[in-house]
Amino acid sequence: MFLIRVKAHWRHRAYGRHIARLAGRDPTASQIRPHRKGATMTVLTSSLLSDLVTEDLRRASVLEAYGLEYCCGGQRSLFEAATARGLDAQLVARALELPGESAPLRVTSADLAGLAHDIVDTHHAYLWEELPRLQVLVATVVSAHAERHPELKRILAVYDRLVADLDVHLTREERIVFPAIAQLERTQTPVRMRGTSFVDAVQRLTDEHDIIGDLVGQLRRITGGYTTPDDGCSSYAAMMLRLHVLETDLHLHVHKEGNILLPRALELHYRVGGLR
Repeated sequence: MFLIRVKAHWRHRAYGRHIARLAGRDPTASQIRPHRKGATMTVLTSSLLSDLVTEDLRRASVLEAYGLEYCCGGQRSLFEAATARGLDAQLVARALELPGESAPLRVTSADLAGLAHDIVDTHHAYLWEELPRLQVLVATVVSAHAERHPELKRILAVYDRLVADLDVHLTREERIVFPAIAQLERTQTPVRMRGTSFVDAVQRLTDEHDIIGDLVGQLRRITGGYTTPDDGCSSYAAMMLRLHVLETDLHLHVHKEGNILLPRALELHYRVGGLR
């Protein structure tokens, strides 16, 4: 088995990395290496959102602050995305021109399996750890506050759907698609899959990413951007914080898969003679 649910010590380490990210500390991941040339890169409004984040992962938090989605909506230009939200694209571009060392996500065409492992060890590990724990917290807050805040019942329903969808999605990646990508890269020959084609399996993951993105968007809208009401208790505030962490993680997670790993795997598939 190429990828399985990771051991507990990996899960706890990954969880800590994601909490550190929200607190403003830059976690070190195996696929992230600092760029030390020091010059601030000029950001063009014609650049794709996905490319901007791949060039410097620090830009993800900037785009998050402006409400610009770079994972499922990452194939839009900065100008197009900013204009759609009524933002000044040039102003956002200047905000993305970050000083100091950049943190590019560097993945060679011969290291797709390495990126898949990094995704599992970091993002999947965090999700397997956090999803059930946060589910308990959401249910607790709903039982205590739903009478005054009926929107909490909608939050619970959407979150439960998200957990169910992610359970199936992550399992499919770890047991089927990621091992196929590793085999494709290792053998440099098209992969034969039981009951489906490689292209259809990748497309299914892409479709599921869109559904996951929609559910996360619903959570943001229902919670008013993860805002704790004035009468919310500490558990209510903790729920909002952890939902926000979850959203931030999922955006970067889906970006790595949907904009880098899966497209490059398809490119390799076609290059070695795979059928469309």
